Amino acid sequence: MNQNKSKRNPIPTFEETAVFHGHACPGLALGYRVAVAAMARLSAVRAVDEDFVAIVENDACSVDAVQCVCGCTFGKGNLVFRDHGKHVYTFFNRANGKGIRIYAEPPEKTEPEMASLARKTDRSAEEQAKLDNDRKHRTDWLLSLPEQDLLRITETREPPPSKARIHASSRCALCGERMMETRCRVSRSQTLCAPCAEALTDDSPEEA
Repeated sequence: MNQNKSKRNPIPTFEETAVFHGHACPGLALGYRVAVAAMARLSAVRAVDEDFVAIVENDACSVDAVQCVCGCTFGKGNLVFRDHGKHVYTFFNRANGKGIRIYAEPPEKTEPEMASLARKTDRSAEEQAKLDNDRKHRTDWLLSLPEQDLLRITETREPPPSKARIHASSRCALCGERMMETRCRVSRSQTLCAPCAEALTDDSPEEA
């Protein structure tokens, strides 16, 4: 499933998205379908700033497709991660005030043998070839599925996340490294970064 590029909305093809990710796989195909659907439903163009926002509830391959297709990145502040382990993606177009929630769940297709093989860590060359072939077929299948068989798309009443802000920095009293002041921790009357505060807590003697 490749989208034609236009001057207004240069959506990367799946092949280009695979180059960005490093390889083609079912997870990337799922994310590609989600991202393309979101762009179409919200009449969006690929974000060059924070005008298009994505909230993702997993950190799997699919999120790379959202980054590549939609232009949502941590650095720009328009990609938000919620560690829920779900294929749920919420998008906002600040230009028109619209937002949608997409839940992705393809029909079950993975055979038990392939699922077991994917979990195996010491695969033979023959087993790896069989798994690679299965993944290619599953990737192609996900790209060709009718949207209604793959995605559940609803409007969201959740407000979009606040725009990214630049915060002042503070210096950790232990390691001396600077950190964003909103991430500072105070322990034993000292301003600490999170790793130092956690290490200090781990080294504290247990109370009797």
